[in-house]
Amino acid sequence: MSEAVTRTATTTTGSPGLLASLDPLLREWLPRQRWFAGKGRPVTGFSLVAATELLPPTGQLGLYHLLVRAHQPLALGSPPHPGDCYQLLIGVREALPPRLAPALIGHVDKGPLAGHTVYEALHDTRPAELLLEAVRSQARIGGLRFERDPHQEIREGLVPRLMTAEQSNSSLVYGDTFILKLLRRIVPGINPDLELPLALAREGCPRVPAPTGWVRAELAGEPYVLGVLQPFVQGASDGWELALRELAKGEDFGAEARALGRATAEVHTALARALPTVTLGHAPLQVLVDGMTERLEAAVQAVPALRPYAPGLRSAFTALADLTAEGRTWTAQRIHGDLHLGQCLRSASGEWSLIDFEGEPSKPLAERRMPQPPARDIAGMLRSFDYAALTADPPAPEWAETCRAAYCSGYAEVSGVDPRTDPVLLRAYETDKAIYEVVYEARHRPDWLPVPMAAIERYATSDLI
Repeated sequence: MSEAVTRTATTTTGSPGLLASLDPLLREWLPRQRWFAGKGRPVTGFSLVAATELLPPTGQLGLYHLLVRAHQPLALGSPPHPGDCYQLLIGVREALPPRLAPALIGHVDKGPLAGHTVYEALHDTRPAELLLEAVRSQARIGGLRFERDPHQEIREGLVPRLMTAEQSNSSLVYGDTFILKLLRRIVPGINPDLELPLALAREGCPRVPAPTGWVRAELAGEPYVLGVLQPFVQGASDGWELALRELAKGEDFGAEARALGRATAEVHTALARALPTVTLGHAPLQVLVDGMTERLEAAVQAVPALRPYAPGLRSAFTALADLTAEGRTWTAQRIHGDLHLGQCLRSASGEWSLIDFEGEPSKPLAERRMPQPPARDIAGMLRSFDYAALTADPPAPEWAETCRAAYCSGYAEVSGVDPRTDPVLLRAYETDKAIYEVVYEARHRPDWLPVPMAAIERYATSDLI
C-alpha cells in the first residue's frame, strides 16, 4: 500500500468539472449527514477549496479527498459568511457492492466520473487502510501532509471500522489499537484538538491519549488540521452512558465523580504548566459578562418560556460584574472548552481520560483557543451530572448533588482549590450553560426542554447554586 501512496503523492486536481459532476448529488446527501452544521437552510452551491486524488478511478476503486465549501442563504441579520468548508472522502466504483449500500451518495451521469457510483469512502476497508498507511509512512499526497510521532509504533494490518456514534466528526478505529478522528467542518488555524493533547503529552499527563499522528494541509498560506490519530482506549466506557447505567441500577456514582474531578484537575494543572496563563482584570471580565448577558437576551427572544426567569438569571451575571468592579481578578488558562460526561472515558482498569479538545465547534477558532477560567469546564461537568439525573426515571436530583459535591472535592484534592469557594463565578458559568441548553433543546429536542428549564428555575431564584 505504501507504493500506492507514493505513486499518487503528486497527483492533485482542482478540476471544476469534478465538483460540477458531484454537485447535484452532494446537495441531497450532505445536509443529511449528522455532522453537517447548516441544517435547516438549503445548499445553493459549492466551491472547491482543494481536491486530491488518492487513488485514480481507473480500476475497481477510486478515491478523492475533497475540501468543499457549501454555500447557504444566511439567516436574517446574520453577518456575511463565506460558507462552511467540509472534508469529504469520496469513493468511486463502477458498481457498489451490497455491503456498501448505506454509504451511497449517488450515481454520476456527467463529467469526469460519468457512469460511476460515488459513496462515503470511510465505510470501505481499503480507503480506511490507505489513510492509516499514509500516516504510518508520513506520506505527502498532493497538498496533504500525513505526520506522526516517531516514538510510537503503528503496526501494519490493523483492521479498520467506522464508528457510528459520532456527531460533529467521523472516527475510524483500527484493530482496537488506534482511533483516527477526521474533522468534518474545517477551519484554518491551529486546532486545539491537536494542540492541547500534544501539549499535555509533553507534560506527561496520562489523562489524555497522546497523539500518534495527524493529517494537515496548508492552503493559501493557512494551516489546516484535518485529522488526529490517537491510541484507542480499549474496553472504555463513555462517561454519559456509564452514569445512566448506574442511575438505572440505583447505584451511587460518587466515587466515579470524585475520580473524574481529580482527572479534570490533573488536565487543568498540566495545561497551566504547558501553556501561558493570563490574569483577567476588569476590562476582559466585563467583556465576559457582556457576552453572557447578550446570550441571555437572545435566548429570551428565541424561547419565550425564559422570560419570567430573565431578571433572576441576569442577577448571576451582574453579581460577577460587581466583583470585577471591586477589583477582583481571576486566572485564565487553556481549558477543554466543552467538558461534559460524554467527553470522558473510563478504562477497564477504572482510570478516567478526557477526549475531544476541539471545544464547541460552533464557536470561532480564535475564541476556542482563548484562555478562560477553569470554572467554565467545571460548570459544564456539573451541568452534565444534573442532566443525567433529570433524564432518569424517576428523576434523581439527590444523585446529582452527591456527584457534584464529590467531583468538586476530587478536583480540590489535586488542584488545592475547591471550585465551590468561588460561587459567584461558578453560578455565572452554570447559568450561562443552562441558557445555552434551553435554546438547544427548544430547537432540536423539545421533549428534553424540561431538563434545563428545571435548572433555570433553580438558578433564577437562588443566589448560589
